[in-house]
Amino acid sequence: MNTSKSKWLLSTVGAGVLGSALTLGAVANTDIMKQDSSLQSATQPETSTPYNVQNTGAQSQNSLSDMVADASKAIVGIDNYQSAGNRFAGTSESQNVGTGSGVVFKTEGSDAYIITNNHVIADATKIGITTASGEETEAVLVGTDPLTDLAVLKMDKKYAEGTLSFGDSSKLRAGDEVVAIGNPLGLDFSGTVTQGIVSAPTRSIDVDTSAGKWEMNVIQTDAAINPGNSGGALVNGSGELIGINSLKIAQNGVEGLGFAIPSNDVQPLADKLMKDGKITRPYIGIGLVDLAEVPEMYVQNIPDSVKGGVMVGSVDPNSPAGKAGFKEQDVITKVNGQAIDSSTALRKILYTDLKVGDQAKFTIYREGKQQVVNTTLSSNADVEK
Repeated sequence: MNTSKSKWLLSTVGAGVLGSALTLGAVANTDIMKQDSSLQSATQPETSTPYNVQNTGAQSQNSLSDMVADASKAIVGIDNYQSAGNRFAGTSESQNVGTGSGVVFKTEGSDAYIITNNHVIADATKIGITTASGEETEAVLVGTDPLTDLAVLKMDKKYAEGTLSFGDSSKLRAGDEVVAIGNPLGLDFSGTVTQGIVSAPTRSIDVDTSAGKWEMNVIQTDAAINPGNSGGALVNGSGELIGINSLKIAQNGVEGLGFAIPSNDVQPLADKLMKDGKITRPYIGIGLVDLAEVPEMYVQNIPDSVKGGVMVGSVDPNSPAGKAGFKEQDVITKVNGQAIDSSTALRKILYTDLKVGDQAKFTIYREGKQQVVNTTLSSNADVEK
C-alpha cells in the first residue's frame, strides 16, 4: 500500500469532520401561556334593571408562574470537575471546567435520577449538583450514551426538591407554546426561564458527537440559546418534560434556532441507561471518511456511476470488519442493498435497522472493482471490555 495514502487516511480519520455549524450547547425556551382575559363592566345608570351576570368561561387554570415554580424544583445545576496538575508531583486537584443543567425525572429507593447531556459531564472526575434552592451535593454517573448525547446521574433522594414527568413529544405541533428552564452562563443565572414556541416538532440534523457523526432527531424552537442550558428542560403548558435542551445554531446572523431531544426518544434511552449503564449497538470496527472529503486522487478508480459512499480509513484487525477482510481505501456504497452516501447514513442503517448478531452485506469497491463483503455484527460492549 502507498505509505503517503495510508498517512493521509489516518490523519483524515483522526481529524474528524470540520466546520460544523451546530454547537453542543444549551437551549432556553419558554412557554407563552394563555392569559385569562379580564371582564370589564360598564357603569349602568341607576334606573337600569340589574342583570344576573354569570361567568360562563372555563375554570381558571394555574398561571404560568405557578407552573414554572413547580417545574423549576426539578431543575439542577451540574458542575463538571476534572483533574488538573501532575499527580506525581503532588499537585493534582479538581477544577470546574464547565457548567450545565439537568432534570430530576425519577426517584427510587434512596436515589434520585437526573437526565442531562453527555457533553455536560464528559470526562468528569467529580460531578457537582446544585439544587433549585441552592443546596449542593455530588452525583455519580449511572450511564451515558455519547452518540445521542444523553447521560443519567443519580444523587441522594433527600436533595430532590421535585421531579418532572415525561410528556408525549409526538403530540407537539408547530406553534405550541413551550418553556425552557436551565442555567444559562452558569449558576449565577440558575433557574432562568425563557419563552418560545415549537418552530418544528421534528427535525433531523447532523451533529458531531464524541462517538462520531450522527443524524439526531430534534424539536426545533425559537428559543434564546446560551451555554449552560444544556441538559435543561423543555416543558409544555401542562408542566410535562417534552424535551432535553441540547443544541444551537452558532452562526453569525442566525437567531432563534434552538433544538431539544424529544422526550419520546429520551425516556427509553434513560430507562436503558438506568438498567445497563450504556446503550448496546452493532459494531463493525472501521473508521469512515465521506467520499466528499476524499481528494480526487484517491477515488479516481471508482466508476462514474457511483454517486456516493464512504471510504474505509482504518480497520481494527480484531473486529468483525477485520475478520471479514475489509481493507483501507475500500469504498462502501451499500449495506444490505440500501445505498449510502455518507458515514451518517451508514451509522443510521447500522444502529436502527440492524442488531447485534445480524449478518450485514456490504457492497464495496476495491481498486475500482465491485465486491461484496459479508460481516456478522458484534456488540460495541465487547470493545469496551
